[in-house]
Amino acid sequence: MRLGFVGTGTMAAAMVEGLGGGAVLSPRGAQLAAGLAARFPGVVVADSNQAVVDQCDMVVLSIRPQIAEEVVRALRFRPGQKVLSLVAATQIETIRDWIGLDLPVIRAIPLPFVAERRCVTPIFPADADVAALFDRLGQALTCRTIADFDLFAVGSALMGSYFGLLEVAQSWLEEQGLPQDAARPYLAGLFANLGRVAEQSPAEFAALRGEYSTRGGLNEEVFRVFAQEGGTEALRAGLDSVLRRVRG
Repeated sequence: MRLGFVGTGTMAAAMVEGLGGGAVLSPRGAQLAAGLAARFPGVVVADSNQAVVDQCDMVVLSIRPQIAEEVVRALRFRPGQKVLSLVAATQIETIRDWIGLDLPVIRAIPLPFVAERRCVTPIFPADADVAALFDRLGQALTCRTIADFDLFAVGSALMGSYFGLLEVAQSWLEEQGLPQDAARPYLAGLFANLGRVAEQSPAEFAALRGEYSTRGGLNEEVFRVFAQEGGTEALRAGLDSVLRRVRG
């Protein structure tokens, strides 16, 4: 199936990079699209969003939810096409209504790691073509229900908090006198190694926390104070807030 992207931003670029080319790109994000066309074989920059739709069998909606309705309603789709929506917090029925045709609409939550073909990407509903696409970019994870899909969307919203935690820790270390060129690489390496442990170990996260926290030690103290000061409840509140938004 010929693949086309309506909207050429960070996620579209990551997918094209992971696929190694072979896509029709929207002129939105013209500089990024031109760079991809110069780097990868089979990448074409279309004259308009409508030209993307006209040339492709699977149309990827890679646009911000704030402008999605305006962009999609202006497009003319045709029977036989398939739509892959990356539009956050926007239901399949809503997208199909904007399209005006009863086309297959599949939602997915790819992350930037598709560029390295290391991403586990939730999709819903099941679709062989979309699963094959994301298997090329790492691994497709077909969700049983839309409720499961929504929960994965909430989980993906933790990326900013991950870097925010590093940001706060680095700032604190620097305030205590540690130079930035020492604090940043130390924290980045520490968290990268912990991420590898989490990925490779079959143990539950609670068990890993215990394993990496000596009883009465420093690691145990930081998490205890974090929880006592409302950190864990604040995290839960943030996840609850995103879930309400995702479910509309």
